[in-house]
Amino acid sequence: MNKFESNTAGIPEPQRELKVTKPAEKAAGFMAVAKTVEYMNREPGLVEGFKRLAKMNQKGGFDCSSCAWPDPDDHRSGHEYCENGAKALASESTAKTIGKQFFAQHSIAHLAAQSDHWHELQGRLISPLIKREHDTHYQEISWDEAFSEVANNLQSLPTPDHASFYTSGRASNEAAYVYQLMVRMYGTNNLPDCSNMCHESSGAALNNTIGIGKGTVKLDDFPKADVILVIGQNPGTNHPRMLSALQEAVRKGATIISVNPLFEAGLKGFAHPQEPKGMLNLKTPLAADHYAVKPGGDLALLKAVGIILLEMEEADGSVFDQSFIAEHTLDFELYLESLRGEDFEALVEESGISTAQIKRLAILLRDSKGLITCWAMGLTQTDNAVATIQEVVNLHLMRGQIGREGAGLCPVRGHSNVQGDRTMGVWEKMPDPFHDALDEHYQIKTPRKHGYDVVETIQAMLNKQVSSFIALGGNFLSASPDTSITTKALEGCDLTVQISTKLNRSHCHPGKTALILPCLVRSEIDQLFGTPQIISTENSMGVVQSSTGHFPAMEESLHSEVAILCGIAKKLLPDHRALFENYETDYDAIRDDIAQVIPGFQNFNQRVRQDGGFYLPNGPRERQFTTASGKARFTANALIDRHQDEELLTLQTFRTHDQYNTTVYGMEDRYRGVYNDRWVILMNLQDLQDRGIESLSKVNVTSHYEGETREMNAVTAIPYAMPKGACAAYFPEANMLVPLHKTAMISNTPTSKAIPVSVEKA
Repeated sequence: MNKFESNTAGIPEPQRELKVTKPAEKAAGFMAVAKTVEYMNREPGLVEGFKRLAKMNQKGGFDCSSCAWPDPDDHRSGHEYCENGAKALASESTAKTIGKQFFAQHSIAHLAAQSDHWHELQGRLISPLIKREHDTHYQEISWDEAFSEVANNLQSLPTPDHASFYTSGRASNEAAYVYQLMVRMYGTNNLPDCSNMCHESSGAALNNTIGIGKGTVKLDDFPKADVILVIGQNPGTNHPRMLSALQEAVRKGATIISVNPLFEAGLKGFAHPQEPKGMLNLKTPLAADHYAVKPGGDLALLKAVGIILLEMEEADGSVFDQSFIAEHTLDFELYLESLRGEDFEALVEESGISTAQIKRLAILLRDSKGLITCWAMGLTQTDNAVATIQEVVNLHLMRGQIGREGAGLCPVRGHSNVQGDRTMGVWEKMPDPFHDALDEHYQIKTPRKHGYDVVETIQAMLNKQVSSFIALGGNFLSASPDTSITTKALEGCDLTVQISTKLNRSHCHPGKTALILPCLVRSEIDQLFGTPQIISTENSMGVVQSSTGHFPAMEESLHSEVAILCGIAKKLLPDHRALFENYETDYDAIRDDIAQVIPGFQNFNQRVRQDGGFYLPNGPRERQFTTASGKARFTANALIDRHQDEELLTLQTFRTHDQYNTTVYGMEDRYRGVYNDRWVILMNLQDLQDRGIESLSKVNVTSHYEGETREMNAVTAIPYAMPKGACAAYFPEANMLVPLHKTAMISNTPTSKAIPVSVEKA
């Protein structure tokens, strides 16, 4: 691959007019292949690009840095990737680089004025950079100087709790373990991570009910299921390889039900691009029915289904799995009383789903021999998220649909190792047994006071209780809620540090002193100290597998995440220098210590080198519930009154198809038929007409929370099929409308799917 500093850097993409077409009726097909070719040709070149694709998600290859959908345990195709995974690989494999010359030409203010898509196009970061107080540009700095800057700042803080250490889901298990160890040896539990903003609600609900904050199914359960509920999830864009599993399940006779305000293309049909019919754009229909639930109405729908199942049970006694309930659960009567106390008609109104449709779903669940329920941020980012997910669990426990083939709970994680990061201890509230194991193994005393999550970190920055912020991957500013507030928080820090691969929005609003530390990507060979290393990740279904880079690093001087963290730790924690020197040169040493500290990782180094890796223990998968009582818990979950003005709509934010997390690869949301513009809002046609707003005209959107307003102006209104009262806009642009402290109960996750807004003509 030819490497060069981008000679097109700084040239904005040509402006194109918004184009709106009819939404797609299927996902993938020939266009997915064409787009893969286009992106590979644009970035690394076709030959280099397809060489890399041949190693991605293969046994002995490297793990995709995009989503966390699992790879098949046994046979894998030669093309075990999706369109968006290919875009992610093309992005990190680009031949363009940005270094000293680029940053001399472009001030931080200029970078801040550019779009996220422009940032993506500039190229890979190749050398450490620093911006000191009053500087207008980033400048190069040596690695040793960079590590000293970080360590000196942290050592000068009044207490370790004045620093916060963020993690994205891209970090490997080894990097995440080293990171949390360094932070706890330093003396704080301020370890916010991207889970705080996505699946924290899942972890809270599942830990409370089944004893583990993870799902209970394996990939090969899907073709054995006869009913699959996909609730608040858009697999066609966010987890495209899931479509293959859904297609196989349908072909084996499963019924898929879509529950979401929007009927997304990926659940309408799938044209498998590795099949002749798929390449001809002939689809396999997937969802047999779509439930256009009102935003936030999922809990009402699930409770209404539960009431009908209870009535069926009382009529003939054949619905509930009484032996499972008696042997494996607690608080069943509490759950039944919660159903009996509900007003069914009120639930129907709250859900937006007709009584007839609710009865159809109840009959389907009654007759199911194997039920899998999948969900993502459509459930987790609402006010009552934890209660809603607990209600999902109730329906599964009622029918004994956990711990058997073809049945179980499936929270579909986003970023590729977000689940592994948590397993490795990246959490501000790790339980005492984890701390006890660290203390015993390293002969240290870790802090036990809970640290700050993402929302708390931002508030602590504003309050000057956190003055140093370090981010292991991610794009914190674009991922976080309340953009103007988060910007102010970051800019008010004395130090911000970003461990990154490419330019992003967080680099453009730095603290007084700011560092950018560029790192290797998974496809690159990690051998800074001579011996090639492997790393590992954990996917959505609890499989830990190796990831081995096969291609030369973009620049020889680039460091891995582990090497960067060890470089900081050696200076920050001189008493532990030998430990981190050992970790830096031999990742096997990290894994040996993980095996001693974290349950389920015995013989880690041997097992991670097995083809396909290994499954972590998952008690509920075997009907061994890991709650304090040893039994799963039914719960009583009350609806909440949102007290929303009837004139207000409920906004949800979501991704475009040309995007993964905060990275904008292109400007084509082709499944929804929106091209060339991200400054849009999708609305029910009747809601537009009620407000006298013409289609494709400009509107001002204002969010309302606790007497405060936030505005997003001159947005184009697009009519779209969704429930009356619902609307949607793109993330991260619409994050400016998400109030920092409007969060889900218990999990404290920002409610990006439940924002009250008014919409008026611009």
